[in-house]
Amino acid sequence: MPNIRKSIEIVICIQIMIISAMIPVYFSLPIFNSDSQILEFPITWQIPLVILITLIFNGQVVGTAFTIYLLLGLFLIPVFYDGGSLGYLLTPNFGYLIGYYPIIIIIDNLKKKNRSIDIYSFLKSSFFGIALMHIVGIFYSVIQNLYLQQIDNLIYNISKYSLGKFGYHLLMLAPITLLINIINRINKFKNDN
Repeated sequence: MPNIRKSIEIVICIQIMIISAMIPVYFSLPIFNSDSQILEFPITWQIPLVILITLIFNGQVVGTAFTIYLLLGLFLIPVFYDGGSLGYLLTPNFGYLIGYYPIIIIIDNLKKKNRSIDIYSFLKSSFFGIALMHIVGIFYSVIQNLYLQQIDNLIYNISKYSLGKFGYHLLMLAPITLLINIINRINKFKNDN
């Protein structure tokens, strides 16, 4: 029975990862003397939802699902935001995808340490996880640009993929903080059963 439950959780996580990679972040801002203004962030919902599913499911389940997601994108179907295939290894985006593993590990450790997660601990761990993701992405970009001898692209890649998106990733923690109490109840229910 536990193997079936774990398999179902992995499939759910993979589905969430694939779908969230395709949904850009938009916010509607009400403006006076106008209907509304749509604000588009240059990111998708994937990072906040990976954090969310790591808070709900076991980190090992999310890590396994993420590995399967990477393999699907590299070898079978284009599930990444900008496509897929082995050619994706040559893009700076792949370094940031590898950086999801530290986020999963850090959020899972937070969940294991605290029976009930408080907002401050969540924000601190998430900030650290997102920062590590960007560090891994920058490191990957440095190695990639040195190997391909395209040093002139390095500053562009760092500014586009890290400096340009880090603040947006942190802003996307706000919706999850609103769900912390619900997540604590879900985890309490799971632990009791």
